[in-house]
Amino acid sequence: MRRAGVALLLAGGALLAGGFAVTRGGRAWLFAGPVASQASTPTPGADCRALKHRGKNAEAHTCFMKLTVAKDQWSRAEGFWGIGAFKEANDSYKAAVAAQPKNPDVRVRWGRLFLERFNRADAKQLFMEAIKLKPEHGGAYLGAALVGAEGYSSTAVKDAEMALKCDPTLVEAQELLARLALEDNDSKKAVEEADKAIKMSVEAFDAYAIKAAVEMLDDKPADQWFAKITSVNPTYGPGYALAGRIMVLNRRYHEGIAMYRKALEADANYQPARAELGVNLMRMGFEKEAREQLEKAYDAGYHADATVNSLRLIDSYKNFDTFTTPTTIVRLHKKESELLKPYVEGELKRAMATFEEKYKVKVKDPIQVEVYPDHEDFAVRTMGMPGLGALGVTFGHVVAMDSPSGRKPGSFHWASTLWHELSHVYVLTATNHRVPRWFTEGMAVHEETAAAPDWGDRLDPEAIKAITDKKLLPVAELDRGFVRPQYPSQVVVSYFQAGKICDYVKEKWGYSKLLAMMHDFAKLKTTPDVIKGQLGMEPEAFDKEFLAWLDKQVRGTVDGYKEWQKSMKALAASRTMGHDEIIKEGEKAIALYPEFVEGGSAYEQVAEAYTAKGDKDNARKQLERYAEVGGRNPATLVKLASLEMEAGQQQSAVKTYERLMYIYPLGEEAHRKLGELYIASGNKNGAVREFGAAVASKPPDEAGARFNLAKALFSAQRKEEAKEQLLMALELAPGFKPAQKMLLELSR
Repeated sequence: MRRAGVALLLAGGALLAGGFAVTRGGRAWLFAGPVASQASTPTPGADCRALKHRGKNAEAHTCFMKLTVAKDQWSRAEGFWGIGAFKEANDSYKAAVAAQPKNPDVRVRWGRLFLERFNRADAKQLFMEAIKLKPEHGGAYLGAALVGAEGYSSTAVKDAEMALKCDPTLVEAQELLARLALEDNDSKKAVEEADKAIKMSVEAFDAYAIKAAVEMLDDKPADQWFAKITSVNPTYGPGYALAGRIMVLNRRYHEGIAMYRKALEADANYQPARAELGVNLMRMGFEKEAREQLEKAYDAGYHADATVNSLRLIDSYKNFDTFTTPTTIVRLHKKESELLKPYVEGELKRAMATFEEKYKVKVKDPIQVEVYPDHEDFAVRTMGMPGLGALGVTFGHVVAMDSPSGRKPGSFHWASTLWHELSHVYVLTATNHRVPRWFTEGMAVHEETAAAPDWGDRLDPEAIKAITDKKLLPVAELDRGFVRPQYPSQVVVSYFQAGKICDYVKEKWGYSKLLAMMHDFAKLKTTPDVIKGQLGMEPEAFDKEFLAWLDKQVRGTVDGYKEWQKSMKALAASRTMGHDEIIKEGEKAIALYPEFVEGGSAYEQVAEAYTAKGDKDNARKQLERYAEVGGRNPATLVKLASLEMEAGQQQSAVKTYERLMYIYPLGEEAHRKLGELYIASGNKNGAVREFGAAVASKPPDEAGARFNLAKALFSAQRKEEAKEQLLMALELAPGFKPAQKMLLELSR
């Protein structure tokens, strides 16, 4: 949840100014700050870390300083790490591993240093080496669990449980299980796991923070849990930051921002909180303060990927044009803003009007839409967030998405992406951000198809496999599919399932029932309670009825999938087949799996066979079926429009070109042809837009494109603008007689 502008700074990337270069295996890495951690067995520096954990920072610093002059390298490494001398710490760890190659504990501690300083790859490698040396090393499994947790991997829970099995005293592993449960939207389990950690140690500060976050998610006071932390360590910023992380994951960004501020009030030097504050301020559109906070974190040596890349992205905004109205803010890259502006603004306004009517809610702040032609710029917006689609993302009233130019032509539908994200804006506004992920994603997927039948998601092979293997989740657990997937395609499958659930509810109970469910979620009711209260059945009964409904829709395709694969394999080797054989095999494939319109679809191959036979009428009909199902290959749609025009079906050609503009509105020719069709049908404003887009596409014959635009402007009674375009055309081609003639007529 999609490469030239802001390059992502990945672990092992270029060395930044202000950091210390250290190496392992010949690669350069960057470190910038201390960490507190626990291991399976007592390690050098444990007393120093305990002092720091209790907020006795001066005493801890003195303790770490003493270790820096110790005889053994491991102790020196812990000392240097504790005072922030990271290059020296790394060098000492390296020497310690060389001196004690069979000691897994050294590797675990070194791995924790790497993990804290943004290098998960080498950290994981060290943890795996430690496990190889000692298969039941709790600290090593804890390290692996922490690596997995940062990447929202399903292995994180298993590794944390294994850590506790190996070492039942590992409080940090127990706290991690509480955090993972809450990230999976299981508040009850999160509290149970947190209570276990507190029984293990009254100084399980993160467990208190988890319990505080649970209260905050229920809109209840959480001060008592933070008070338990501050009574021991009033400078423990990580507790507030952990609560902030949970609020952000639940899309309650303002509350998350407030928690990060509290973390900095407790400890102004806790740079991870400052960096996250900056990132989330940026997400919410507060770019001035976001830059200030991110620069402070960076200047303090905190060079996490999100920090560096967010600053680079802010710097790149000088390359964007911003268009503002009282209700909208649109940010487009200068190289394509002239072309995309009328399309993005037009769909934005249309979608806003639709959702205001459907959801009965107005968004207080201007809705901001950012469109990125370079996918890595967009990716910066989504760093650290789970379960996000690769095309767009919504933060409150701010939407960021890929530009059609940032993707392979036809690989995504920019308009449906925009409507999907704008649905999030309105659902989050209507519920004050209190809604489970599955419901808001399901509503957004549902709204894509509601906008136009060919826009929405289709039954894809991943969903077919999940249905076949019975991997669809119960509705009460569907959020897990977005946050911590159990198999590679589960996020995609969860989008499909959530959308189908909303389709089912609308079909059986009506759209008003979806709105009623939405308002119940706003009251912090759980999914089981909403299902029981609004639909009058237990969640298990709902699952049974929904799956039966879905089965009727997809059973033919699911049962025929293997046969379809055989047909597609035969079509792929169709060089030896005659045209009639291709048509027969292709029609068979279409009947088995009518929703498949990806590259090399049976529709396209059958159409080609008909074309080769000289049967353009049937070729056109095949491609019309392809387009109606949702086919998005621009070249195929252009071919369809050409066949429709040859058949004298101008209005059908108009619809096909309009479909294309919602998919890939780049390139001059399609705009010119659509403009000509609009002129012929009397759509003067549409013609102006299309010929304007043709000019913005920077065509080889710019003078001719401007002349066409002038004709459209004149037709729309915009004579002064027409004159301006004619003069620009004549600047490019002084001898352009049609332009000269038209300018003369206008001057008269």
